[in-house]
Amino acid sequence: MLLGLIGITLLAWAYTIHLAWNMGNMNMAMPRTQDWGVLELFLLFLMWAFMMAAMMVPSASPMVLMFTTTLQRRGHRQSALVQPGLFVLGYLAIWTGFSLLATLAQWGLHAAALLSPQVVSTSPVLGGALLTTAGAYQWSPLKHACLRRCRSPLGFLMTEWREGPVGALIMGLRHGVFCVGCCWALMALLFITGVMNLLWIAAIAGFILVEKVIPAGEYVARLAGLLLIGFGILMIADSINA
Repeated sequence: MLLGLIGITLLAWAYTIHLAWNMGNMNMAMPRTQDWGVLELFLLFLMWAFMMAAMMVPSASPMVLMFTTTLQRRGHRQSALVQPGLFVLGYLAIWTGFSLLATLAQWGLHAAALLSPQVVSTSPVLGGALLTTAGAYQWSPLKHACLRRCRSPLGFLMTEWREGPVGALIMGLRHGVFCVGCCWALMALLFITGVMNLLWIAAIAGFILVEKVIPAGEYVARLAGLLLIGFGILMIADSINA
């Protein structure tokens, strides 16, 4: 199963890089006054969907591997590939739904002329608001309730276990919901750093992995929240004083 997760991650990253490069060459980041058609929106949705898979599959890997190990210990060796695959499918389905919402959000910001051709926020107030919102969310009870479920694969399996293929799919869906609840605000930061900025995509994905995996992950999340709030306030203050 580990090889499968690595394969999904590599393919998602390869397609994200390929699509980001193609979008840049096709001038997908069009002038702010031009409307997007169905093709542009579909390509944008594909970019978000593959980007979410590239960013989130690594942080979900401990949960998937624990699920696979538990199946094997329970004597379900014949389903030790099928059910984990369904778990991953459910997990990615939730992030695909999030990708649709992100696509619509980007479409709306584009229509309001709040994004540059490089898909970066042109409004310091919007950027500051996104930073402070993401920072405040890092301290919220909902964030840490979801983060605890994501940080404890064994605890999740003990409380959410369901038998059979359908149960595996439902577990993947529920784990995806917890992960979206944990990380959605961090994903919104892409509208500040650049939706197609591969360096910042990798940086945010790395931070998400750190806060989910290392022992002090919850404290790292809170510290990052303070920094985000500080940068957000500075950005808004600079725009007011300008």
